[in-house]
Amino acid sequence: MSYQVDENGFYGEFGGAYIPEILYKCVDELRKAYLPVIQSEEFKKEYHRLLLDYAGRPSPLYYADRMSSKYGCRLYLKREDCNHTGAHKINNAIGQILLARKMGKTRVIAETGAGQHGVATATVCALMGMQCEIFMGKTDVERQHTNVERMRMLGAKVNPVTTGNMTLSDACSAAIRDWCCHPSDTYYLVGSTMGPHPYPDLVAKLQSVISEEIKTQLLEKTGRDYPDYLIACIGGGSNAAGTIYHYMDDDRVKIVLAEAGGHGVDSGYTAATIHRGRTGILHGSKMLVMQTPDGQIEEAFSISAGLDYPGVGPMHCNMAKQGRTKVLDINDDEAIYAGYEMTRLEGIIPAIESAHAVAALSKMSFRPDDIVVLTVSGRGDKDVETYLKNKEMAAEYGNF
Repeated sequence: MSYQVDENGFYGEFGGAYIPEILYKCVDELRKAYLPVIQSEEFKKEYHRLLLDYAGRPSPLYYADRMSSKYGCRLYLKREDCNHTGAHKINNAIGQILLARKMGKTRVIAETGAGQHGVATATVCALMGMQCEIFMGKTDVERQHTNVERMRMLGAKVNPVTTGNMTLSDACSAAIRDWCCHPSDTYYLVGSTMGPHPYPDLVAKLQSVISEEIKTQLLEKTGRDYPDYLIACIGGGSNAAGTIYHYMDDDRVKIVLAEAGGHGVDSGYTAATIHRGRTGILHGSKMLVMQTPDGQIEEAFSISAGLDYPGVGPMHCNMAKQGRTKVLDINDDEAIYAGYEMTRLEGIIPAIESAHAVAALSKMSFRPDDIVVLTVSGRGDKDVETYLKNKEMAAEYGNF
């Protein structure tokens, strides 16, 4: 079977477009436009030029020698943290801003959690001279202050959202409300593989440059173009989608995804949606959603702002349900420990989101000749204060 989206915008039972009538025209306009635009030679030429000359792609595929020795495998790190703006988010932002311009939009809005998508969106809006507004939960504004100031420096208006628990889910809701009020001139630049169709497919296609490069780089370094294991963190799912896109239907490759366990899956303070969620509707899509017995959305909790979301993209819901992916829950303390481990063993400070993927290594068993590719979705500059506040979780890596 194929795990790609079908002609109606569904991945198995998940996906679709569950939207208010006022947004139907906007979403339908996007649905009709996105494939002809992104498949055109004009788009491809400009998109790949900007990825090369502006974003700094291809990102390195680095052999992690010391961590390979520790975990008994051949571990390669896909270094999305080396991209301009410091994460994988720029891949999607460049593609969507070109699409927005082609569609004649003059104003761009976006949601953000950790701030990396907000920074990437503000960056491309500055590049293209377009008006930009970012919606960000007040909780995340406070814990990701540096990224907030980067967005403002780039010319974006940052709107702190004070509803709910004031994190990513609430930022998404606020962005959708704004879109409802400005449907004609505004483009909603969604940051992950969530939202109504065609966003999950659009974002996955734009992020697929990650797995496309992995194939080429692995062939050069190992003599074959596929790994035994792919590992990535997962919240909404864009980094994970980009990592696995060209391997989704390749049964030779085992896919392991790490979601945010928070204080523990059964603690009531978690963002482990694939473990805890039930089928529901959130932000225009049918997906697994953490919800109460009567269908109210539960608040997600994670030390990682970028994984702090009570749903997960429909592509990943379907693949998990079909058994194509193995999803591990990683608690906050495990992620902090893993972040320090990578920092001390490889000299790479990962974003706390990425540290969840690193923590998955300790829950797996490998053979010495297994080729493992782990995507470092972003750099940890934005999380240094959080790492330091929680350094007791990584006492083994002392001398702070």
